[in-house]
Amino acid sequence: MAFHSIALIFVFQLLQIPEIDAKVSSIIVFGDSTVDSGNNNFIATVLKSDFRPYGRDFDGGQSTGRFSNGRVPTDFISEAFGLKPTVPPYLDPAYSIKDFASGVCFASAGTGYDNVTSRVLSVIPLWKELEYFKEYKSRLEGYLGRKKAKKILTKALYIISMGTNDFLENYYVLPHRSFEFSPEDYQKFLVGIARSFITEIYHLGARKISLTGLPPMGCLPLERTLNWGNCVARYNYVAREFNQKSKALVEILNDELSGIQLVFSNPYYILYKIIRDPQSFGFVTAATACCGTGRFEMGYLCNEHDPFTCTDANQYVFWDSFHPTEKTNGILAHHAARTSLAIFK
Repeated sequence: MAFHSIALIFVFQLLQIPEIDAKVSSIIVFGDSTVDSGNNNFIATVLKSDFRPYGRDFDGGQSTGRFSNGRVPTDFISEAFGLKPTVPPYLDPAYSIKDFASGVCFASAGTGYDNVTSRVLSVIPLWKELEYFKEYKSRLEGYLGRKKAKKILTKALYIISMGTNDFLENYYVLPHRSFEFSPEDYQKFLVGIARSFITEIYHLGARKISLTGLPPMGCLPLERTLNWGNCVARYNYVAREFNQKSKALVEILNDELSGIQLVFSNPYYILYKIIRDPQSFGFVTAATACCGTGRFEMGYLCNEHDPFTCTDANQYVFWDSFHPTEKTNGILAHHAARTSLAIFK
């Protein structure tokens, strides 16, 4: 009994992200389903999660469009910086520019750096996320005036999180890019897009930016299902190589762009550690997910009518075959807040 009590206290402490005494005005998010807080609810795509059991552990049990049973990492990071506990999606008409002034999400589940990736499931491409940001900037200036809006945009923390879909939904599935590029050349191609994107938002006023690397994508439950229960080593190798190139880009841009504070946030090793030894973090398993059989379900295949869905998501590292549980997201956010993002406090 005492052991279980200690374990519960340990997990509780992990999930409590202490507030950082940071001079960050807002959290501005670009990316894919790792950070999408509901934008896909408002576009014509099959890739949605605005239904149960998604969001069943979110405040009020709401299916918000987040690909999790609860919050995503950027929600926890916002809270860690003393801002609101959730970052609202830009396309949700329930929110106004007043709500977006302290945090806004432009991310779209299923997207990537590559425009071809976004076309696979008809989601928002990165260039469109940038257009929405420009529109937001103009709206913010109209709401607060140029001087105040500029101050918010300069002090905001910009989080970029994408890339997994470029490989797992595009390069390794569709023929076009794999014929055109070797894996290494495709990595360079994506890093080049990331470079252009960061430079663009820098010229629009961004100064504090976090570029998030790839997770051990070969260990996602779906990939393990397709590989007899084992992680796909070559996918993990590509993720590590891509992260090295992304980290090098961060170093280059910090030298090239005056006044920028650009960091590389690497989720690979902390998540890999959780996957290899889930019990040490208070989980039961990482091999299968909570939803359904935990082997292939995601999106509409993960629904409330599936009798196999687990009753306690906190025992699982992954919620569906592609996405972490809220508990895992909290641990990843805690790690980022204490490492790469600590510079912004």
